[in-house]
Amino acid sequence: MSAMTKSDGGKQILISTFYLGDTLMGIDTVCVQEVIRIIEMTTVFHAPEHILGIINLRGRIVTIVDLARKLDLFESQITPDSRIIIVQWNDEYVGLLVDRIHDAVYADRNNFIPPPPSIKERQGHFLEGVYNANDHLMAIVDVDKVLADTDK
Repeated sequence: MSAMTKSDGGKQILISTFYLGDTLMGIDTVCVQEVIRIIEMTTVFHAPEHILGIINLRGRIVTIVDLARKLDLFESQITPDSRIIIVQWNDEYVGLLVDRIHDAVYADRNNFIPPPPSIKERQGHFLEGVYNANDHLMAIVDVDKVLADTDK
């Protein structure tokens, strides 16, 4: 069982939304510890390509993951809008690099639909589902699956 706990008390959950390129995505806010601006990272040699490096966040070492690259979308370009979403997973902090933060929206987990078959198996594996938020489709990332998949 993962150290991360998703909102299970009811069907209604709060989703933190962000963009990877032009794609609106989200994660359960219960997973989010905080959101920070980009700070200087230390390179980790021989790490997988999606690992950008590590940072020291108030005395804790945080591994930074390029979420777009991890999802096989593209390599993120760090801009002034880029942010790192800090999540706690298996007793460690991990940062997910995103292109920009958007909003927080309530979603009914019962209204998540499976990713369409046309999405590559790898990308679809990392999604809890797709949610229609105010006529904008949003891919809901399953952080546990993204971080548990350490081989790729």
